[in-house]
Amino acid sequence: MAVFFVSRDNYLVTKQISRPTEQIPDTLPRPQTTGEPDMGADVIVIGAGPTGLACAIEAQRAGFKTMAIDKGCIVNSIYNYPANMSFFTTPELLEIGDIPFSTARQKPTREEALEYYRKVTEHYHLDVRQYQWVTTVTGRDGDFQITATDGLGRIYDYRTRKLIVSTGYYDLSNPLNIPGEDLSKVFHYYREPHPFFDMDVVVIGGKNSAAIAALDLWRHGTRVTLVHRGAKLHNHVKYWILPDIENRIKNREIAAYFRSTVVEIGADYVNLDTPDGLVRLKNDFVFAMTGYHPDYDFLRSMGIELSSEQCRPVCDPETLESNVPGIYVAGVIVAGSRTNEIFIENGRFHGRQIAVDLKQKLGNG
Repeated sequence: MAVFFVSRDNYLVTKQISRPTEQIPDTLPRPQTTGEPDMGADVIVIGAGPTGLACAIEAQRAGFKTMAIDKGCIVNSIYNYPANMSFFTTPELLEIGDIPFSTARQKPTREEALEYYRKVTEHYHLDVRQYQWVTTVTGRDGDFQITATDGLGRIYDYRTRKLIVSTGYYDLSNPLNIPGEDLSKVFHYYREPHPFFDMDVVVIGGKNSAAIAALDLWRHGTRVTLVHRGAKLHNHVKYWILPDIENRIKNREIAAYFRSTVVEIGADYVNLDTPDGLVRLKNDFVFAMTGYHPDYDFLRSMGIELSSEQCRPVCDPETLESNVPGIYVAGVIVAGSRTNEIFIENGRFHGRQIAVDLKQKLGNG
C-alpha cells in the first residue's frame, strides 16, 4: 500500500492507494482549533450594568480596545428586579449610547429594559465576559493585572492599561445581624408572588421595595405583615404607591408594625420587638427589604480610599479617576452609602466624563 499527501483547501489530506483495488479514500479535514480569547485591552470595565455598559461604549467610541467583566449577566441588577416591575422613570432617561429606547408605555417594564440593553450590547459589539467574578486587581497605571474566576473554578487573567470600576451595589444586601437571618426562608430580593400563596409572610422595610413586595404578595393571596423601624413609611415611597399601601394597612388587609424590629427568625415564627413588647408571629417566609451597599472591601483591596462617614471613593469629580492613578469609578459607587443619589438616569453619563480623560492620557487608542 502506498501513502502520499496532497494539499486541499489548506488542509492536509491523506490518500491511500491500496493494491490491487486502487481505491483512494479521503480522510475528513480536521477542524482548525479556535484561538484563545483575547485577554488584554486598553480599557477594562468591571461591571456590566447600564452604567458599566455606557462606560464601555464611550471608551470604545473614543478608539480604545475595551471589554467588560461581570460576575452575573449583563444588567444583572435589573434581571433581579421583580418580574412584573415597571420603572419609576421614563424610557429616554434609561438610554445609553445614543440608542433610542422605544416603548409604547410611559414607564418601561423590566422585560423591555432587559431587551433594550441586550440590543445596545449587540449594536456596539461590546466584548462582555459574563459570569466571571473579579477577585484581584494588581499592577499600576498602564499595566493592571486582573484575575477573575467563574462558576467552574476556572481562572482568567486579564491585562489592561486603564480600569473602570462600575460594580453597583445591588448584589450585597444590608444584613439584619439577628439569629435566623441565614435560614433558607429569608430572602433579600423579591421576584414574584406565586410561591407564597396562602402563606404567612413578613416583609421588613419601609421604602419602595418593601411596599411593592407587600402589595404584590397581598394581591396574590398572601397573608402579609409589614415591619418597619420608623414611625411611618419612608417619604421616598413613590406618590402612586404610598396611598395604596397606606389604605391596605388602614383597612387591616396588610398588618403593620411600626417603630418595630425583627429580633429573631425561627423555622415557623418571627419575633418582633414592638412598642408594646415582644410579639411572636406565625411565619413561613421573610422578605428582608433592608437595602443594599457597594462592595467596599473590593474597592479598598485596589487601594481606593473611602470617606470615613459615607464610604465615598476619593476621586476627581470631573474625571472620576480615583486616588489610584488609572482606576476610575462610575455609577452608584461614586455616592458610597448614599445609594439614592445616583441612578441609571445620571450614572449613565459617567462614561463620557471618563472617556474625555482617557483620550487625553491614552491618546487615540
